[in-house]
Amino acid sequence: MHFTPKESISVVRILTPVKIILTSLFIFFLTVANSAFAEVISVKGKVSDNAGEGIPGVSIVVKGTSRGTLTNESGNYEINVDQPGAVLVVSYVGYVTREVKVGIQSTLDIKLSADQHQLSEVVVVGYGTQERKNLIGSIAKVDPTDVKSIPVGSFDAQLQGKVPGVQITSNTGVPGETVTVRVRGATSINADNDPLYVVDGVFINSNSLQTVGTGGKATSPIADINPADIESLEILKDAEATALYGSRGANGVILITTKRGKFNQKARVNLNVSHGIAKAAKLWELTTGPEHAQLVNEWWINTGKDTPSLNRTEANRPFRPVSEGGRGLPSEQQTYDRLNQVFRTASLKNYDLSVAGGTATTKYYLGAGYSGQESILRPIDFNRASLKFNLDQKISDKVQVGISNTFSRTFRNQARAGDGPAGGLLQAALHTPTYLSPYNENGELVGRAGFDNVDLLLQHYDVKAVSLRYIGNLYAEADLLPNLKLRSSWSLDFNNYDENEYWNTFLISGSPNGLATAANTQATTWINEQTLSYRKKFGTRHTLGVLIGNTIQSNIITGTSSTGRGFANNAFTLVSSAATTTGSSSWSKNNLSSFFSRIDYNYAGRYLIDFSIRADGSSSFGADNRWGYFPSVGGAWRVKQENFLKDVSFLSDLKIRASYGVTGNQNGLGSFAALGLWSGGSSYQGGAGIAPQQLGNPNLKWERTNQFNIGTDISFFNERLGLEFNVYSKNTSNGLLSLALPGTTGFATYRSNAAEISNKGFELAIHSVNFQGKDFTWNTSFNISQNKNKIERLENPLEYGSRSLILQQQGNPLYSFWVYKQLYVDPQTGNTVYEDVNGDGRITIADRQIVGSIWPKFFGGLTNNFTYKGFDVNAFLAFSYGNKVYNHNKFFGEGGGARDAARIIFASNNDRWQQPGDITDVPRPDGVNVNNYRDGGSRWLEDGSFLRLRSLTIGYTVPVRKITALRLYVTGANLFTLTKYTGLDPESSSSSGQNEQGIDLGTPPQPRSVQVGINITL
Repeated sequence: MHFTPKESISVVRILTPVKIILTSLFIFFLTVANSAFAEVISVKGKVSDNAGEGIPGVSIVVKGTSRGTLTNESGNYEINVDQPGAVLVVSYVGYVTREVKVGIQSTLDIKLSADQHQLSEVVVVGYGTQERKNLIGSIAKVDPTDVKSIPVGSFDAQLQGKVPGVQITSNTGVPGETVTVRVRGATSINADNDPLYVVDGVFINSNSLQTVGTGGKATSPIADINPADIESLEILKDAEATALYGSRGANGVILITTKRGKFNQKARVNLNVSHGIAKAAKLWELTTGPEHAQLVNEWWINTGKDTPSLNRTEANRPFRPVSEGGRGLPSEQQTYDRLNQVFRTASLKNYDLSVAGGTATTKYYLGAGYSGQESILRPIDFNRASLKFNLDQKISDKVQVGISNTFSRTFRNQARAGDGPAGGLLQAALHTPTYLSPYNENGELVGRAGFDNVDLLLQHYDVKAVSLRYIGNLYAEADLLPNLKLRSSWSLDFNNYDENEYWNTFLISGSPNGLATAANTQATTWINEQTLSYRKKFGTRHTLGVLIGNTIQSNIITGTSSTGRGFANNAFTLVSSAATTTGSSSWSKNNLSSFFSRIDYNYAGRYLIDFSIRADGSSSFGADNRWGYFPSVGGAWRVKQENFLKDVSFLSDLKIRASYGVTGNQNGLGSFAALGLWSGGSSYQGGAGIAPQQLGNPNLKWERTNQFNIGTDISFFNERLGLEFNVYSKNTSNGLLSLALPGTTGFATYRSNAAEISNKGFELAIHSVNFQGKDFTWNTSFNISQNKNKIERLENPLEYGSRSLILQQQGNPLYSFWVYKQLYVDPQTGNTVYEDVNGDGRITIADRQIVGSIWPKFFGGLTNNFTYKGFDVNAFLAFSYGNKVYNHNKFFGEGGGARDAARIIFASNNDRWQQPGDITDVPRPDGVNVNNYRDGGSRWLEDGSFLRLRSLTIGYTVPVRKITALRLYVTGANLFTLTKYTGLDPESSSSSGQNEQGIDLGTPPQPRSVQVGINITL
């Protein structure tokens, strides 16, 4: 039969409704028949991986029902289904979820493929990797793609709020300066509290090589590493996880794995470019020139109680400041803004290009990057150029060799941004009174209030540093037997740090004829390691792993420095041009020899146990105490694998962990700490001589930290909700300490084991898949931690920080604030009332007391990830609650006119007491009652709690065909900060010293920034 086109259309119009009705009736009767005659059948089978190994604990659920089961230790299962058309949903952590139609089969074997996108399921541990399900220790993994766009100098600052139990504080807004990282608290007063950083197996130097003073600040060697080259970050926290690093693991270990290619992978090119700007969210609010003058006059009047001639009427009272341009009534004063001279809108730029790939026997990664960051404080900037090359080569089926190389050149234009008037750029801008003109009566630029002139500083600042860094590792590994592998590696970390500064005759430090300094420091660490590892599965239930190894490490630091004074003019800036020169040099060496072993056993994926021990021998200690022994033991029970939980379908996994171990510490001790030393350079009547330098202590021992950890990992609803909880207790004994000696001994201090410190706390991390649809997904990660620090034993208190604001005292936390506690301002007199602790009627040093510390009660972070089709949004919040900050800027700025022309006055001083009945916490300006502005008053000790929007990223992946991926994005950092702290940044600290944290003086805040970027993958 043949139809014309028009007839065909007519027939289709007639037949289509008929087809729909008939099809619907057929489906209806089929459904009724299926319901009436359906039978329940049993389906059996095995779930295995691509290698054919059975996978225990796999979740199998009949789709659309609550019926489900789990595979046993061999991967076998049995489940009842309704025929026909039943579909099984098969899922397990680390594998791609599958939906399998049963059909008419009663035996159904299923294979699962590893999910390459679930990066968190394979975790790097000490000298190897493990599946997360088999972890015993407390290890956190961070995907650097979540945070690498935050514009800071070093990647450690990007981790703030991401890792439970790891407190990270960005002390300053200057890029490339040190960041404070504390893993489960601080364990030492004098020894180093920083974690060990390991890059591709290389123990790298994380201590600043800076020798030129910048107001207590120090640069960060970690900033030499380009975050774009990092593939993954693991933070090892408890003793079970860190014990293999022995004396290096007391403060935690951060393992950095850089990017590598893959075998049989086509070359993939990735380009990322971003540009942006940064600006201070706010600046200090200062009094105007007239307000400053009014407060100074008021101070003079109130002081006139003892000097009646000063107590004058408003009409004839002169403005007392005696510096040029400062005469006249308050209303005649001008206002000079210096803050906006030194703060700027800074530029940010970043370029990263990489290519990765491989053949059947070779894989490679080559990356190059450049980062240029201006500080919001002129003229500071930070520039890093880096080159990364990783290569792996299969020599045969059993032998592989490889090399990792990181080259970087970091340039810093360094300005003094911490404490100190001479050359203190921020100090000069902030603390020079607003009524003082930058010019004298002759129209010449001059310094004021003991500080340099800001204009002159900006014109003539010349402090620079260049760091050249190489981090490399060469390895070879061979399969000696089917389950036995030998690996040998040589590693090198070489850092050449070159500094130069010149202070010309216009500046305080260069007066009268100029000052130049040149310094060069070289730090070299080389390491040779051998490991022999054995792993075998016995039958279907038993897996045994054994690792033995040894390490030989040497650290050498050399330094030379020269200083020149007296230059013909400011055109000559090299030390060699100076009229007089002096020089110095230094050399130190420390050797470390180590042997370690680990044994782990896995029974049926349910019971896990691990034992390790490391022996370290250090040249820093005397012969009788040279070796330290650091064992650990840990166990885990995967409760979900037990039969009594098999039918609990909503529970995906449940594991209980416990561990105990000992780690050591000698970091920051010094290469020859136990020895009595003599030094040359001590001349006598023109002749060469030597003199005692250090008193020896042959009984000096390793600092030891014992740590107990118990934790659990729980997940629900097919891994859509996961929880990790840890409770820990750390106790450090034989704490390394410098103790004071009487002057009659000829020595100021000597090293001893004289402290004991404890840290106790908990960590909670939650991850949830809130919504997962075809076009829209929403994931949330949240973590919160608490650490309680306490000095358990310390014979004598130790004072640190400006005006001894920090006190280390037995029974209190490290870094506690030692202040006079202000109770109130008397409404009748306007005088400050402090707590009289000893009740003697006087306020003396005996009335200072501990009021809070830098430790927060809680800290953590919250991350939300959204995707909708090609769009993605990442919002990351960091928070800290309960820590204290001493606002030392405000101490100087609330002097109430007492410092006259020597310091700025903050606008908050306008809220001072002025007449009986006034209720305020700011006393009256008064030079008679010294308590009103007593150094170390608690009025300036503030709540440092904050909630900060650390980053917000919005991206769009453009659908294109000719390239693999094209993504456009915009990132904002520090877009808002909620805090009661009245300074600019609650994280600010004027010093990089570990015992002087939490004091905010002359420190630029972390900036608010916005960047736009493009990422292209070919």
